[in-house]
Amino acid sequence: QVLLVESGGGLVQAGGSLRLSCAVSGPISSTYIMGWFRQAPGKEREFVATITWSAGTTYYAGAVKGRFTISRDKAKNMVYLQMASLKPEDTAVYRCAVRKTQIFDVWGQGTQVTVSS
Repeated sequence: QVLLVESGGGLVQAGGSLRLSCAVSGPISSTYIMGWFRQAPGKEREFVATITWSAGTTYYAGAVKGRFTISRDKAKNMVYLQMASLKPEDTAVYRCAVRKTQIFDVWGQGTQVTVSS
């Protein structure tokens, strides 16, 4: 019932910034946890950040902490990932997801982020 659509990906130079958006359609429970994940070719999917829908409590992977900021806008049913000081190793397909219960089981289609040197 919940659908996620990412946008905002693109090509950016190292050191630059980019903001990804995740539009959430359908009902959102106060207990949901929203997350961003990424996957580069030939690599496993990697956790990036999460935010609780209710309180906005955030958690980041060490690789992005201090550079990325996850946020949500309850009024607009949007989740964002503000990325700064981008590095080539940040290049990946970024997907937003929803943890409804025990696992992240609702996923967006993904948006490509490419960081050039």
